Amino acid sequence: MNIFANKTVTGVIIGVVVAFFVTFGGALGLLWLLLFSAVGGVIGAQLDGRLDMARIVSSTSGKGRG
Repeated sequence: MNIFANKTVTGVIIGVVVAFFVTFGGALGLLWLLLFSAVGGVIGAQLDGRLDMARIVSSTSGKGRG
C-alpha cells in the first residue's frame, strides 16, 4: 500500500513537516502543527476530489458560479 498515493495523507504529512521547520517546538509549535496539518489535509482532500472548495466558497458567500 502506497500511502503517498492518497493526497490527503500526503498533505497532512507535508503540513506537519512545514510546521516543524517553521517552529522548533514549544506550545506555539503545537498550534502551528495543527494549523499546517489542517491546511495540508484540506488541500490534499481538494486534490483527491473528496472536497469541493468552489461549492463551499460559493455557498458561504451567497453567490453562484454563473
